Amino acid sequence: MGLSKTVALETAGQGITCNAICPGYVLTPLVEAQIPDQMKTHGMDRERVVREVMLARQPSRQFATVEQVGGTVVFLCSPAADQITGTTISVDGGWTAL
Repeated sequence: MGLSKTVALETAGQGITCNAICPGYVLTPLVEAQIPDQMKTHGMDRERVVREVMLARQPSRQFATVEQVGGTVVFLCSPAADQITGTTISVDGGWTAL
């Protein structure tokens, strides 16, 4: 985040923006592969380990999707975001609101 702010400040006069996207748990193959290990570690079934361990701090209780994170990227690359620079956007189902 600090690097994004520094780049944003150094390039703002040139029409270049730089922001950070901070996702919560995104349901990717990597996260999917972690579920069985978490099940063994906690002695829980899949549904319970997802709800009570992996998404316990994510108020939406849902994984973010690749498409949701991608939509944020598309927005930041659009003219609608021309004046958004040096900021952090969380795509985390409310995790950082806690």
